[in-house]
This record gives sequence, C-alpha cells and structure tokens, in this order.
Amino acid sequence: MSAAVIETAKAKVNLALHILGRRADGYHEIDSAVAFADVGDVLTVEAVAGEGIELAVAGPFAGAVPTGADNLICRAYAMVSEHAALPAVHVLLHKMLPVAAGIGGGSADAAAALRAFLKLAPTSILPEVIDAIALKLGADVPVCLLQKACRMQGVGERLSALASLPSPAIVLVNPGVACETATVFTAIGLAKGQEHGAALDLHAPSTWRNDMTVAAIRVQPIIADVLAALSGHAELNAVRMSGSGATCFGLASDMAVAEGVAQALRRAHPGWWVAASRLT
Repeated sequence: MSAAVIETAKAKVNLALHILGRRADGYHEIDSAVAFADVGDVLTVEAVAGEGIELAVAGPFAGAVPTGADNLICRAYAMVSEHAALPAVHVLLHKMLPVAAGIGGGSADAAAALRAFLKLAPTSILPEVIDAIALKLGADVPVCLLQKACRMQGVGERLSALASLPSPAIVLVNPGVACETATVFTAIGLAKGQEHGAALDLHAPSTWRNDMTVAAIRVQPIIADVLAALSGHAELNAVRMSGSGATCFGLASDMAVAEGVAQALRRAHPGWWVAASRLT
C-alpha cells in the first residue's frame, strides 16, 4: 500500500462577515474576509485493503465528532468516488479544534480529506468538478480547500485572494459551547429577498464587522463574555466573533503579544479553549 497522506485542517477565521441579504432561493449572500490560523486538526489518510472508508477520531474534541456516513469526511469520499476509483482508506482525524465553533471545523476537515483523496485518486478530476464537490459539501469548504487568505462572496463560492492581512497574529477563544450556523441564521430572521448590510471595503478594515454576532449572542449569551474578556486586553485590536460563533478573536501586532494575552486568558478562564497563532 502507498504511504499515508497527512493533511492539516487549519482554523478558518472570518476577519469580517458581512451579510448582504437573503436570496430568493433562501441562501444568504455574504461578503467575508477570511484568513487561516496555524492551529488545526490533522488527518492521516492511508490506503488499505478492502472497500470504502473507515473513520477514527482522536484528540481533545473527538467525542463531539460523529463517525457515520453523514460525517463530511465520509461524504467527501463518496463524492470523489463517483468520479475516480478510490482505494479503500483508513482516516484518522486528530480533532484539535472545537466543534460548531465558527472556525471551519467540519468544513476544514472535509477540505483536508478532499485534498488527500485527490492525491490517492488514480486519475485526475477536472477542477470544475472538484469545485462543485467542495461547494456541495458546504459553503466554507471551497475556501478551506484553498487554505489561503481570501475574500468570500456569494454563498462562499466566489473567492479572490486578499493582498494583505490587517495583522500577523491572532488570539482565538472559544467558551466551550456549540453554536450551529443554521440556528444563528434563523435567529437573524431575514426573509427571502430581504437586503441587509453593506459590502466589505477591503481598504478600510476599521469598518469590518460580523453581522451574525447579535443573533449568536441571543443563541449563546456567553459569547458576549468572551468578547468582553478579549476587549479587556488593550494590546489587541479588531475584537470580533468568527463565523457564526462561538469562537471570538483579537488581532495582535506579533506572536509575543498574542502569546502573552493567551496565557492571561487561560489563567482567568481555565475552562475556555484559547490559542495564540500566526495568521496567514
């Protein structure tokens, strides 16, 4: 059998997430600046004898991950198998990121699995087919497949490179509660065809916002406490929520500042997940 393929599923951070409205088809139109932190899950994919996919999960957040056919990794395998004769695989997901946390999570894992399966596929698959598979898996999967700083538009399918990031380092904080995206969108309550906010101005990061924050706080009020804890550190700027929450962040001027703030937050809130990271 071939050597194992190892892929990292980095945490996706929405530095801004503007909701422009809800389309007639029910999907929300967004405009988002996305970057990636150098913390994440790790997938080890190995071709084995037999048929199909076997998924095992380890790590601090393994207990929150379903391993059945509905798991996005398993769905990615099934979709790629429709276009190429994949070998049977064993996938070990080392789950280091909190689940339903607004930082990619399952989408990043699915994208990492998709990258691995494409390496194991005996024949190449057309780029447009890969793009369609990624979008069908989820709105965040296309950007997680690239794993590069991007502007996301539409429902997540229109990607363009970000020329620069507002900061090189970040502090990520999650209070240990799940915040499902669908629940937050429901709490926002936009009707089909209803317009909402203004688009992203890439030249004015000070105007960036996350339009899901107020609704997410209604779903999980502890998010307000996380934002307050981050805002209490003057060394940080652009304190916001990522995605649909509950993970929040503050940008730092360098890793030394980020590490110092992270240590202080761990001492003050030992039950929270806190990570200092470079941003790319």
